[in-house]
Amino acid sequence: GASAGRAGLTSSQSPSLSAGLAPPAAPLRGSSSSSAMQANGAGGGQQQPPPQGALKKKKRLSQSDEDVIRLIGQHLHGLGLNQTVDLLMQESGCRLEHPSATKFRNHVMEGEWDKAENDLNELKPLVHSPHAIVQCRILRYCGGLHTAIECHGNTVVDRMKFLLLQQKYLEYLEDGKVLEALQVLRCELTPLKYNTERIHVLSGYLMCSHAEDLRAKAEWEGKGTASRSKLLDKLQTYLPPSVMLPPRRLQNLLRQAVELQRDRCLYHNTKLDNSLDSVSLLIDHVCSRKQFPCYTQQILTEHCNEVWFCKFSNDGTKLATGSKDTTVIIWQVDPDTHQLKLLKTLEGHAYGVSYIAWSPDDNYLVACGPDDCSELWLWNVQTGELRTKMSQSHEDSLTSVAWNPDGKRFVTGGQRGQFYQCDLDGNLLDSWEGVRVQCLWCLSDGKTVLASDTHQRIRGYNFEDLTDRNIVQEDHPIMSFTISKNGRLALLNVATQGVHLWDLQDRVLVRKYQGVTQGFYTIHSCFGGHNEDFIASGSEDHKVYIWHKRSELPIAELTGHTRTVNCVSWNPQIPSMMASASDDGTVRIWGPAPFIDNQDIEGKITSIYI
Repeated sequence: GASAGRAGLTSSQSPSLSAGLAPPAAPLRGSSSSSAMQANGAGGGQQQPPPQGALKKKKRLSQSDEDVIRLIGQHLHGLGLNQTVDLLMQESGCRLEHPSATKFRNHVMEGEWDKAENDLNELKPLVHSPHAIVQCRILRYCGGLHTAIECHGNTVVDRMKFLLLQQKYLEYLEDGKVLEALQVLRCELTPLKYNTERIHVLSGYLMCSHAEDLRAKAEWEGKGTASRSKLLDKLQTYLPPSVMLPPRRLQNLLRQAVELQRDRCLYHNTKLDNSLDSVSLLIDHVCSRKQFPCYTQQILTEHCNEVWFCKFSNDGTKLATGSKDTTVIIWQVDPDTHQLKLLKTLEGHAYGVSYIAWSPDDNYLVACGPDDCSELWLWNVQTGELRTKMSQSHEDSLTSVAWNPDGKRFVTGGQRGQFYQCDLDGNLLDSWEGVRVQCLWCLSDGKTVLASDTHQRIRGYNFEDLTDRNIVQEDHPIMSFTISKNGRLALLNVATQGVHLWDLQDRVLVRKYQGVTQGFYTIHSCFGGHNEDFIASGSEDHKVYIWHKRSELPIAELTGHTRTVNCVSWNPQIPSMMASASDDGTVRIWGPAPFIDNQDIEGKITSIYI
């Protein structure tokens, strides 16, 4: 009866609880036998005979069982279900945390700093435990200052004491008790001879004229539960988990499990949300391939010859396609249905259009032709008017272009040795002699231009200080390349080799993707999906290949085109939309499976590698 009473229930109110508590609970570890007897209602009066089966010896819990019970107890405690926690600990014979740690926690949360300091002395022997989270030299962040500390012996206790006294000092200051705060600073913090730089910073807070100023300068929440809870979280890292569990340990474990499952999910293509409320913990995370852009949503047939290039605008609302038929077509993406409709046709590219680049603000696009084309066209997308038709020399070959991030300049070049920087009116700003350019890209620093050349390499060219350096060296011609949004990774289509991923910072080949057929045609691949986790490329075997960035084997092969697929473009704002352009004269728009029988869909996944 007394056991159930701890949860505020009598046996008559909760028969199931009383039945479950009938066997005498094992004493709490670290408690005396008398207290254990009182907890079981055996401290006074006549002990009731145990029900049948209660004399069975209680099975000893394994270490993992104890850990799980403590994790559940901590979580329930965080929800305010303290009576349930007491009941769980009593019946299991476990202890949520060391009694000294409980005292310490309560005194910190109540702001009883002298008592909390005394508790530290009781905890001192436990700090030396080999199971403490902080044992070696680490970098710890505290109050806006990174401080390297030796975390062992007395230094750990000093560190904990320093954190306590810092909170005490700040609370005195907020309360306007400047003399008391000064006393803490001079007579308690300074004698520790620990982190003198931080003490100098703390002394500066004495000049704060009001509490808001103090909180802003100290980057501190102010006196109360929020700042004390944060303080406790920091202090807990210095105690072994057997004494005091790390904060929110169960939630952290669950979050790690969810993140790992997402990382292993081949088709995960939604915005990352680290909140546990966004997922079900009752089933494993899995994304269906039907949600992935593997199914033909639309076939655009307005071009009347081979389609050499396609590119979505930066805002994802338009698609530009270039063809051998001498036109660029601008398509409008419907934000609701994700269907495309013809918006404008830009004509007059006598040699055909093999490359297109959108300006950063999507107001302009530049179109280039194949090897024997010496002209490029700069179009105003809004009006459909040709702003500039540029040609420096009839002997030039301007086959590639890239916009400077400022949107006011672009670079262009070709394999005959031209490499120009121009303004929006086609005026030549700079030129670089003797570089036979295959493909170009401007980095976000606004200075560096990456260019692949006929020497099977990618070099970085700085137009400001006129320096260049080697970044990537391949053994075969680099037909095209593209750069990830963060500027770290380069995706190359290499003649006879396929698709290669390079780390530009470390200058190393990261991965070679398998499956694609790549000869000496220029094929353009792309990054795509949320967080650019995926890679897609066309192929000379008429297919579109998709890989997860971490895996060399394709996760999907998309069929439907009947000739070489020259280019793919993933919509940067709609992760479930992708376009592909082919020599068969069509552009295919790929998306999730529609709400019809998948067997009836023309253009679908033909094979999946796991």
